[in-house]
Formats: sequence, C-alpha cells, structure tokens
Amino acid sequence: MQNKKYPFILIFIITINFSLLAQDVYQHISNKNIYEFVDELANQGIIEINSAIKPYSRSFIAGKLAQAASDEQKLNKRQKKEIGFYLLEYKLEVDSVPDYNPKFDLFGKNKNLATAVNPLGLFYKDKLFTLSVKPIWGINYFFNENGSIYHRWGGGEAFGYIGKHWGFYASLRDNSESKRISEADFFTLRPGGAYKITTGGGGDYSEMRGGVTFSWRWGSVGLVKDHLTWGTNYHGANIFTDRAPSFAQIKLSVKPVKWFELNYYHGWLVSMEVDSVRSYYSTNPPREVYRPKYIAANMFTFTPWKRLNISVGNSIIYSDMNVHPAYLIPVMFFKSIDHTVNQDIDNQNSQMFFDISSRNIKKVHLYGTLFIDELKIERISQKDEYNFYSVKIGAATSNLGIQNLSLNVEYTMSMPLTYQHRVPTLTYESNYYNMGFYLRDNSQEIFARIAYKPIRGLHLSAYYLLAQHGPDYIYDVNNPDEKANSHPLMEYVTWQNQTISFKATYEFINNAYLFVEYISADITGDEEQVIKYTPEFFRGKTNTISAGFNVGF
Repeated sequence: MQNKKYPFILIFIITINFSLLAQDVYQHISNKNIYEFVDELANQGIIEINSAIKPYSRSFIAGKLAQAASDEQKLNKRQKKEIGFYLLEYKLEVDSVPDYNPKFDLFGKNKNLATAVNPLGLFYKDKLFTLSVKPIWGINYFFNENGSIYHRWGGGEAFGYIGKHWGFYASLRDNSESKRISEADFFTLRPGGAYKITTGGGGDYSEMRGGVTFSWRWGSVGLVKDHLTWGTNYHGANIFTDRAPSFAQIKLSVKPVKWFELNYYHGWLVSMEVDSVRSYYSTNPPREVYRPKYIAANMFTFTPWKRLNISVGNSIIYSDMNVHPAYLIPVMFFKSIDHTVNQDIDNQNSQMFFDISSRNIKKVHLYGTLFIDELKIERISQKDEYNFYSVKIGAATSNLGIQNLSLNVEYTMSMPLTYQHRVPTLTYESNYYNMGFYLRDNSQEIFARIAYKPIRGLHLSAYYLLAQHGPDYIYDVNNPDEKANSHPLMEYVTWQNQTISFKATYEFINNAYLFVEYISADITGDEEQVIKYTPEFFRGKTNTISAGFNVGF
C-alpha cells in the first residue's frame, strides 16, 4: 500500500458506505477524459458499469473511483495517479466535510464546514448544504488550406446538494463560431445548437442545462434539461446521441438489485413545425407557435452474471396531443399503447432497441447495439424488401499486453429510411437534429483508434475513419411506383469521409485542458451531397490543425 502518497484514499474508503450514491448531479458527457478512464477501469475488471446509459452522476463516478482506489494492487503507476487526480475533483461527493486548505475562507473558520476559492471556482460544504461554482471558457482554432476558423465559448456552471437526497445543477454556455460547423444537416459528432446567424457565415448559440433530482439508495428521479446518450459506443451512439440541443425531460433510474436496472425518461422535444391554428397572424410580425412533440423511452438492463449487461428497451415519439399519462408509465411497451390510443387512425412513431456489453474477457470489451425503426417479419424472407434498422458492433481493449495502451475498432451500419418518418412532427429529431446515429440512414462507418497515456493527464491518440453515405430516399408509403421498403443498403456512395487523425490532450489541472490535433481528411462524393452534409471549410482534401484549450464543461 502506498497511502503515504495518497493519504486521502483512506478517507474515501472510510466514508464510502454512508456518503456515496445518495444524490445525483450529472457529469456532462463532454468530459471525455473521465468517461474514458471509468471505461478503462471497467475493461480491466476493477469496477462494473452499465456503459449503455450516459451520463453518469458525479456520485456514481466518485464511488467507482474510490472502489478502484481500494483495490490498489490491480492498478499501475499511472492509474494510481489518475485516481488521485480525479478524486480531488469529486471530493465534494465523497468527504463529509472536506479539508480543502483554502487560500481564503469566505465564511470564517468553522470545523463543521469547508470553503475554498481558487482560479477555477468556489466551493462550500457544511453538514446540510454543498455548493460548487465554476467558470466555463474555451476556444478551438482550425487551420487548413481554406484558411482559419474558430469556435469559442464561455459561461459558468454550478451544482450542489441539500441534505441526503436532493441535488441540483445548472450550466450556461454561450457559443460563437466564425463559420457554422455544427448545423443539423452536417455529418459530424459535434453537438449542435439553435443558431443565431451572424455575418460571414458564422453563428452564435447558447446552451442552458440543469435540473433538480431526488435520490435514494437504489434509485433517483429528476426534472432536468440535459443531453444523454443511449447505446454502448466509442464513436457515436446509434440509439440516442447528444447532437441535438438539450431538451427538458423527466428522468427515472432504479437499480433495486445487482442484476437489474431500469432507466426511463419522458422528454419535451422541439418540433420546429408551426401550428397555424395556434399562431397569431393578426400581429406584426406574426406570433408563430410550434406544434408539441414528445418522446418517452425506457431501457431494461439485466446482468445475468458479472460484467455482462443485456439491455432491451423501446421509445415512442408522439405529437398533436397533450402529454399522455400512459406514456408516463416507465415499464410500458409504447407501440402497443399507441395502437389503443390511436385505434383506426394514423399511429405515432415507435422504436425498439437492444444493447449487449461484455467485459467477461479480462481487459477486453465486446459490445453491440441494435436500433429497430420499423420491423415486419414477412420482409425478412423477401429478397427485395428491407426493414429499417441500425446496428453497431465493436471491441475495445485496455492495458492488454502493453500498459497504458488502448485499442478500439467499431463498425456501424444503418439501413435506408432508418430514423425517418413521413409526418414532420414525428421525425426522430429535435430542433431538426437527428437523435440517432450521426450519419443517419443508408450509411456505414469503420472506426479504428489507438490511444496511449504515458503519464497522468496526457492522452495521445490516433484514429482512422471511413464513413460512407448512400443515396437519399424519401419515406413515401403512398408512392405506387416505388415501395418505401425496397431500397438496399448503399447501392452506391454519394458522400465519403476518409480521415486519419493524431491528437494530444493534456489535463494540467482538474477540468482544464490543452489540446492539439492534426486531421488529414478527404471528403468526396456527389457535389450536392458534399455541400449539404459538409461544412465548406472541410470539403475536399484538407490537412487541418485543430488547437485550443478549455476550462469546464
């Protein structure tokens, strides 16, 4: 044991039984370093996680870090330093009254509280109330043959706890892009926003997230406005992704036993479809109102034995009605409800999905996800008829053979018309952003990545990407000349992105990063498709340098 180097680990172990997992404040999924580290610990068999459902709560992450710290003999030198570093970020979740050794005590000396001020935030904790306030700031420059552009952002975030069960958080970030590179049509993993168009092809948008949660030992419920991802992945989920702007949702998570977990949410989406009846055209300018649009989704995760998670779930997007109480019941099969509620009229838009994640081979993670948009059994045996689905399979290793080295390979395929719907208010979108795989329908992708962490905080990685998109089809079930389900996968390629990337990221203090990346990309295809799906700055063959820093998420 090396407790002389990490004396605070003893405190974490002592307090873990009564101070962890009682409150939920969600760690945003943009903090990729901590999510990658938790995944690494899980791949190595040190902890167990359900990687199909994100974001994780801060208390959950703190608990997993403390659990790993207590099993020190399984950790290498760099991992021990990583845990010590990250546990400093999660001291508020772990310590009953942490000793921050503050430079300046705002509230006077009191043995029952701890306060601290440093350049990256204000912290306060007593026996009842916990509060953290932090700044958010960052900039990302891009340079290539087409010139230079930037994305910069700034704001602030706060989170806290009250008593043993209540949690709250809020985050505001204003974004400015000199050229819009995250629009809804673009084939990119970059999260989008509700742009306000600026001169020269730029755009500004703000993102406000936050929520209030109530938690107990085996579950939590919350009213939040946030991003989420469902579906195990290392390069873009194909069930729910975080590209769309955050939306309001009621969340429920329960894990009453080790072998079962339920996750559910009901969300208020943004249809962007004007309701002409509710709009006011007598005013100048007119007052337009969007049609309501909702989503309900659940995921049941079963763990038949350690490190094997099998998940099954379903969702429904519904509109042109008020919030229906049947869709507020977390354990329902929503398609069947739809057939009752909308008997003999047009149905809503329902989906099913499956996820399997196995870490039963030490240091190896095998996974697969299946998203089913439309399924008819009779199509399976028909030569020229196809169901609408997306599938992802992959494998990842951590510290296998070579310490601090990780490998990942992933393949994703989406059949034509997956994620589409002929009714504008029932599309698998919010603010026009697709909520499924970022390449949408009629596409496929091969992704391979190698990453090395030589020291604490320094991440070196390289990846190869081959992303392809086929012809666009319109979901028109009333067209007698062409069946909507008659399109095979990728009859020919209309858009292709072949990229090689090398990236270095260094987290020099908690939540503060420096990063630089070299991207050699060749984006080709039909001119119309390339223009539609690619920012002008990245079209064709480019060699791009991306560099910047960020504080906070």
